[in-house]
Amino acid sequence: MTSSALDFSGRRVLVTAGAAGIGLAIATSFKSLGADVFVTDIDPVVVDNAKAAGFVAAVSDVSDEDQVRTLMTSVVDNLGGLDVLVNNAGVAGPTGPVDSLDSAAWKATFDVNIHGQFFCVKRALPLLRQSSEASIINMSSAAGRLGMAGRSPYSASKWAVIGFTKSLAIELGAEGIRVNAICPGAVDGPRIDAVIAAKADMVGRPVDEVAALYRGQSSLGRLIDATDIANMAVFLSSGLARNVHGQAMAVDGNTDKLF
Repeated sequence: MTSSALDFSGRRVLVTAGAAGIGLAIATSFKSLGADVFVTDIDPVVVDNAKAAGFVAAVSDVSDEDQVRTLMTSVVDNLGGLDVLVNNAGVAGPTGPVDSLDSAAWKATFDVNIHGQFFCVKRALPLLRQSSEASIINMSSAAGRLGMAGRSPYSASKWAVIGFTKSLAIELGAEGIRVNAICPGAVDGPRIDAVIAAKADMVGRPVDEVAALYRGQSSLGRLIDATDIANMAVFLSSGLARNVHGQAMAVDGNTDKLF
């Protein structure tokens, strides 16, 4: 049961923001299990790197519905259809007290983190409805279930992802399309380094001190690795999770408070 359930041979996967960081870890895991994987990213450089690594890849901005429409056409042209959509694209957004935030930066955070997921689901559904093993995974965050001082646009947008996921699960369950969210804690890498630096600047404390606070947010006392998120994405899309639906799965080392 286990080995066959984790065999993705012949299954077609789209990972947004899949050419670097968490997305690349997810794409790599699916590919290693036999899936045909299409990755998209907004950065042409990392897209070229993904192509060199053997992925089908394209530049696309998921916050632009016209680009998402074109992306899905490319998915059909290259994969012939779609079984798994991983809505991984997201931005950290601005850091600061709410009355100091730039309105355009607030809006841009929602444009990627939630509107981009809506556009991708809307345009991918005709393809997913043709699959017998359809799965949608929306990337939320520990900040999607906990408040986070100084990060209100990010946290609010990630809470929206949970509401979107649970609503989709109710809408699509009768069609056999499973929908779940992943809520990572602080994931080790350049992005969290930038977030920590911005938070340190906001609170006027040394970066090393704030970094230690971020590590201490979980009871395991460490940052999450991107492969941990990839493992959850694979599980949720596999036969092992055939009755896991409408869930927000935490991969955060038991984080109960965000700094």
